[in-house]
Amino acid sequence: MTAPGRALVVVLDSVGIGGAPDAAAYGDAGADTLGHIAEACARGEGDRAGLRAGPLRVPHLAALGLGLAAGAATGRVPPGLAPVGPVAGAWGHAVETARGKDTPSGHWEIAGLVADFEWGHFPATEPAFPPALTAALVAEAGLPGLLGDRHASGSAIVDALGAEHVRTLRPIVYTSADSVFQIAAHEEAFGLDHLYAVCRIARRLCDPYRVGRVIARPFAGDAAAGFVRTAHRRDFATPPPGDTLLDRLAAADRPVVSVGKIGDIFAHRATGREIKPHGNDACLDAALAALADLPAGGFVFVNLVDFDTEYGHRRDVPGYAAALERFDARVPEIRAALRPGDLALVTADHGNDPTWAGTDHTREQVPVLAFGPGLAPGALGRRATFADLGATVAAHLALPPGGAGQSWL
Repeated sequence: MTAPGRALVVVLDSVGIGGAPDAAAYGDAGADTLGHIAEACARGEGDRAGLRAGPLRVPHLAALGLGLAAGAATGRVPPGLAPVGPVAGAWGHAVETARGKDTPSGHWEIAGLVADFEWGHFPATEPAFPPALTAALVAEAGLPGLLGDRHASGSAIVDALGAEHVRTLRPIVYTSADSVFQIAAHEEAFGLDHLYAVCRIARRLCDPYRVGRVIARPFAGDAAAGFVRTAHRRDFATPPPGDTLLDRLAAADRPVVSVGKIGDIFAHRATGREIKPHGNDACLDAALAALADLPAGGFVFVNLVDFDTEYGHRRDVPGYAAALERFDARVPEIRAALRPGDLALVTADHGNDPTWAGTDHTREQVPVLAFGPGLAPGALGRRATFADLGATVAAHLALPPGGAGQSWL
């Protein structure tokens, strides 16, 4: 069956638009990534010399219905996000049904697979990891020991332990409120390939604990100049426990391009051609270049991770606001790249409110912005699951029925 066009899904990693109905169960009642950023900017708290100043300015996203989606989710349109003139897209908000606020669950649900199980998490104690797990990792990887072994911000723990790591070559292991086992090591002193090999061992050892991701966190630099994380992060994820939209596309022999960390999130299963640039702009460049050559029936899936890793986890309101404004400035490029019959969706996978306590994700609703030549604008309402996005893409690409969610087409 020939599909009528192509599809592009852009995940603005962590750009939530207000607490989910069950946010209180996660300690996140009142979290609102987009709304709190807009409010902070309106108060002048989003200013940073040489970066940005004043109210949040995202006119193109507002025209697609972002502010209206946030208003429907929370009961208030964030400052400056009301559209000026007619709305140019179809807009709504979606609620996650998976039990978590992590990256794999959010992306899998967007792709039509609801993770209806509890991930394993490590307690906020010192040590955080079971002694049997760390002992096995030390023994099997031939390590001189481990540093960290606690909940921590990645940049903070590298700053604190980077020099000792370089001196002892003991990797730094840490976790967060997410289901993750993270390993940080110096690219030159420890070796990037060595770090990846240790992570592969850790991936296998973490499987009995139902850990979603083992994450390699390489860094460079020295104690005098400071340590900085590099672009060579790699996620070793648990494979999706069932078929996703990507599996269905592969079965139908459709072209798929995965950009950014999509390949890692789906454990490189049915992810087609993978492109992994560094940074939001480079990922969007790659996605648009892939779309230019994509035949009918094809799919481009891109994650823009900087919102989350660079600004959300670091609780950086000005940086997050500036990243939103940079993406907004490129929305016209996305629209210009679409051909008649194409569908573009902009959404998120969870929240990461930079005004919230701690440094972890927040359980939030996400925006659903749909646009393309000939697509009628209007309200899509509350979507009961992120999987409605995957169902809509599947319907647009004329795939046989399957997967969770309901298409709004």
